[in-house]
This record gives sequence, structure tokens and C-alpha cells, in this order.
Amino acid sequence: MFFLRMIFRSLSRQLKRRLLIAVTVCLSATVSVAMLGIVFDVGDKLNAELSTYGSNITVQPKSDAVISDLYSTEDSGDSGSGAGSTGTAADPTAFLKESDAAKIKTIFWAFNITNFAPQLNIHAQAGSGDGSGAEGTSIPVVGTWFHKTLHLETGESTVAGVQGMRSWWTVQGSWPKDDTAQGMIGKDLATKLGVNIGDTLPLSKTTASGKHNTQNITITGIYDSGDGDANSLYIASSVAQVLADLPNSVDKIEVKALTTPENDLARKASKNPAALTAEEWETWYCTAYPSSIAYQIEEVIPGSVAKQVRQVSALQGDVMNKTRAVMILMTALSLIAAAIAVANLMAASIAERGSELALLKAIGATDGAVSRLMLAETAMISLIGAVVGALLGSGVAQIVGHVVFGSGITMRPMVFVLVAVLLAVTVLIASFSSIRSILGLRPAEVLHGR
Repeated sequence: MFFLRMIFRSLSRQLKRRLLIAVTVCLSATVSVAMLGIVFDVGDKLNAELSTYGSNITVQPKSDAVISDLYSTEDSGDSGSGAGSTGTAADPTAFLKESDAAKIKTIFWAFNITNFAPQLNIHAQAGSGDGSGAEGTSIPVVGTWFHKTLHLETGESTVAGVQGMRSWWTVQGSWPKDDTAQGMIGKDLATKLGVNIGDTLPLSKTTASGKHNTQNITITGIYDSGDGDANSLYIASSVAQVLADLPNSVDKIEVKALTTPENDLARKASKNPAALTAEEWETWYCTAYPSSIAYQIEEVIPGSVAKQVRQVSALQGDVMNKTRAVMILMTALSLIAAAIAVANLMAASIAERGSELALLKAIGATDGAVSRLMLAETAMISLIGAVVGALLGSGVAQIVGHVVFGSGITMRPMVFVLVAVLLAVTVLIASFSSIRSILGLRPAEVLHGR
């Protein structure tokens, strides 16, 4: 009780210096709680933010994947590319079943699959219908889902399609409806064909069996993708399948998934999953790596090969790691600054209270007792600053979350525990350097003014 009275009495003196210590710890706690709170919650939010810019996994028939590997014809990371920008590429010859696409939502990591869309990439003859000479122009046509509601075998429903995967497109007009003869045309192709919103674009195609099929597509929107995909026409997959006489067929499925950045285990598994040990296999399979999600997609879609879009996956991992590194560095710097400030403030306080501390030692107080008194005073004022800083840090984290990610940050209890431990260590280190001077105090010299 006497010890507590001494602490409270000493806190009433040197009030400004005590407040400076509290403010220093408060600022450090604010930065630490905010940064570490974001670090522990930033993974999913950054993945969700980055994955709005296209798919990070593509699914192809095995034969197409083999040809891509042999002749290096794989997409170079432009997940928005459709049938091609030039209209000269050949139509696909290997296909997946469109009805199998919904099985993607049945894998172990189904909740990490945020969107997907099958594609049938073909070429058709297009004409403006007004005698302008555009008749017979070969154009890339992408048959896909726009905003399709799927009823899964599990009894759940989900919505999938390119409307949710092309957030960066600038769209004039409206998106087409699924399973209708509506379409959305790229800005460059619309200019080439002289097509506007509301026009009807006749399409014709001679199939492999010699049939000549036609479809009249009503243009509901014009999009600008900012890349070569602006030379394509997007229509419903069911309409494209009728036009090409390829029922229930697609040649590609784009998948957008929330993933964990790759590490050595994931890279090893992507080369050869069979080379993993049983323990490594379980860890890899039960972690949302792009390679493990791709592997599970291959398990449910017969005859498929799922590949991660390397550029997108690498970008997500790099941005996430760099963001975390910056935030951890800011936390470390704030703690170092706090340690230096607290050490200087305590040293100044001890210098001013030299006579008082010397008197305590002269009447019998040991070095340990005097040191404990100083530590207790600093700990109490630091605790007040840490509590206030934790509250402010939580608020700062929410502001950053809403400004940057459009949603709040989930503050995990371990953040507060970790910050408390870090601050305790910081204050102890700062205090020890100052308390050493107490051990060198000689009561007789100090009290006699020498």
C-alpha cells in the first residue's frame, strides 16, 4: 500500500514529462495496432481487390494445354482475352462440357471461388445489314455466361459470369441477358463494323459438318476493355453453341479465386504433386494455393487441365508481401522511436530527481527497490498510453479499411496481445538503459551537491 502511495505521489510531480511518456507510448500503440490489425486482415482483402482485375486460373481441355506447352501459345496473362484480337486464330478443336463448369463450386475450396465463366471462342461472318460492304467480315465471337444463376447439386444457388469478372470494362448500354440473342461488342470492333447499341448484327458460320447456321444478334452494349479484347463480340454461350453446332461445348473456363501467396511447398507441388510426402500433401491440399485449387478443379472436371495465370498470381503474392513488409516496418520503426523517446524522458526524469532517489538510498532503500519504483511509475503511465493508443489504433485501422478496401478491418485479439508484449519489451529496454544510472548514484555525493 505504501509502495502504491509513493507511485501515485511521484506521478503527480513532473506531470508534463509523464504525459510525454504516455503520449509517446500512445502514438506507438496507435501505429502498431493499426498496422498489425491490417496485416492480419489484409490477405483476403488484397486478394479480393486484386482479383477484380480478371481471372487467376484458366481451365482448358488436356489436348489444348499440351499444345500450349509445346508451342508456347498460352495466354501471357491477359485473362480478358477472348477469341483473339485479330480474328485470324483458328477455332478450337477440343472441348469441355459446359454442364461440368458448375462442378467448380463443389471442390474443397468452393467458397474461395468468387466467380467463373465458361467460354466458347469461335469465328463467324458478320455483316452490318445495311449494304455498307461489311458483309462477310470474320470476327472473333465469345460465347459465355453474363450473369447466370446456377442451382447446384448441393441445393445452393450461385451467380457466375463475365459481368462480375470484367469490372474494369467501360460499358455503354447494358449487359446482355443469358440464353437470349443479345450481345455486347467491343469498341474497336463496333467502329470497324459501324454497329451501334440497338442494332441487329447478322452472324453466319459454316460448321465442320458443312451446315450453314445464322443468328441475328441484338447489340445491347458496347464495351471498352483497353486491350485487344475490344475486337470481340460477346454473346450467350447457348447461342454460340447453336451457331457453331457445338452443343454443351466450351473450350475454356475462366476462374477467379481467393488464393494464398505461393511458397516453396506450393511451387514444389505445382511441378509434381506426386513428389510430396503425405504430410506435405495434406498441408498443400488444405491450403488455398492457386496450384491446389487448380488441382481440385481438375479432379471434378473430366479431361481438363487447370492452370494459374502466373502474372496475376505473382502480382497478388508480391503486392501482399510488400504491403505486409511495409506495415511491419512501420510498426518496428514506431517501436524504436518510442524506445528512444521513453529512454530520454526517463533519463531526464532521473537526473531531475537525483536528490530524491539519493535520499531514498540513504535511508535504506536498495538499488532494486528504487529501480522497481521507477519501473512501476513508467509501467503505469505507459499502460494508460497503451490503452488509449489501442483504441485509437482500432479506429485508424477501420478508416484505412474503408478508404482502401471499402470494408472494415476485423481486429483479432492476438493483435492486441502482440502489441502489448511488444510495447512491454520496448518500455523495459528503454527503462533499463536509464535505470542503470540509479545504480551509480552515491547518496553522500549527491546530497552534498558534489
